[in-house]
Amino acid sequence: MTAPPHLILLVTPVWNDSARLAVFGETLAKALNASPLPIRWIIADDGSKAGEHARLTELSTTFARVFPHVQLHFAAAHHGKGAVVREAWSLAPDADWLAFVDADGSVTAAGMLELIAQALAADTSVLGIRKRTATTQVVESIWRGLAHRGFLLAAHLLLDLQCEDPQCGAKIFKGADYRRIAHRLTENGLAFDSELLTTLKRDGATWAEIPVNWIQKKGGKVHPLRDGWGMFAALLRIRKRLR
Repeated sequence: MTAPPHLILLVTPVWNDSARLAVFGETLAKALNASPLPIRWIIADDGSKAGEHARLTELSTTFARVFPHVQLHFAAAHHGKGAVVREAWSLAPDADWLAFVDADGSVTAAGMLELIAQALAADTSVLGIRKRTATTQVVESIWRGLAHRGFLLAAHLLLDLQCEDPQCGAKIFKGADYRRIAHRLTENGLAFDSELLTTLKRDGATWAEIPVNWIQKKGGKVHPLRDGWGMFAALLRIRKRLR
């Protein structure tokens, strides 16, 4: 039987997005409070513009009234999702499990808690993936869907990354697996997931991929055309480093 986890660290990266966090964070706080698992929640701000700090502090205080094990972490500057997630994960060097979930709520709080439960039950890292099944739905724009499939093909061809959806913002990793390879990770932006997964795979780590309900939210910061080229360039950098 698997021993109970010492700590599960859940990070919600945020960048100039307190409005969407206000909605998602409320449901996440309630879900965490109802869970018996030893979860610590870090809201990790990635160098947001002036004014966001005060709003995030107020939100964090509100969430703490529902779920007390929440803290707010401010990065010194904006470097990207990968940088702030790694920075937040480093705050709990003894965590048995490390997770993150995007602040937009495209994966629900209940969905994220279910992924964590499945990771613990199977004693393996778990990735939420956007996949339509008999029990899951995916709602996204045509452009978002095309960009997703294009990036998936590029990651497969350039990195030999065998993953149905490396970019879904709901993941749980075994802390020991991550810490073995953390020093090799350098990508700060949106290609962070692909570098992390490729490096873990080369180190011998495994994971399960579980379909989740995923609904695209308005007001997202990712623009398929603008960010697509940057992510493609990041894949080339990752391939060069790994070679």
